Amino acid sequence: MKTKNFKVVSTQSNIDWTGKKVTGAHNGTISIKTGTLVLDNGKLFGGNFIIDTTSIKILDITDQATNAQFAGHLFSEDFFASDSFPEASFTITHADNIDNGKYQISGDLTIKGITHPVSFAADVIITDDAITSSGKILVDRTKYDMKFRSGNFFTNLGDTLIYNEFELDVKLIAEVTF
Repeated sequence: MKTKNFKVVSTQSNIDWTGKKVTGAHNGTISIKTGTLVLDNGKLFGGNFIIDTTSIKILDITDQATNAQFAGHLFSEDFFASDSFPEASFTITHADNIDNGKYQISGDLTIKGITHPVSFAADVIITDDAITSSGKILVDRTKYDMKFRSGNFFTNLGDTLIYNEFELDVKLIAEVTF
């Protein structure tokens, strides 16, 4: 067994998020602080990354005051509680190489100190000195105590309902560590 560690390059890695509601959607970015990807005999075997919840940006709202108000709400206890939980994390528990560069990744996603398993498809390109990976994680926010305007917990929301699932489109670039 030959393992090789790769360090996630935060400045070249990112997460695009999309949250949907009855009347449309919002989107933005979240920064990745640190991370590691591990190869075993040339195949993705494990790894993790830390998400900076204080870095959430909203890209589709151009009015500065409205953008700031919405960002403040995402940082609040209704959503990510960024003051109390400035970091979220994902740890790979299993990486199954399905086909040439196609993986099924399983792991533990922790948000607000609450951990749940998630699984998603990922494209992984491996070279001698770098790994590029991308995948879309669907997250049920209600499992992480984000119940604001969820139809599972509130009635008569009409067109103010926010769907429970949001998307994290994760792109990681990692370089070999020596």
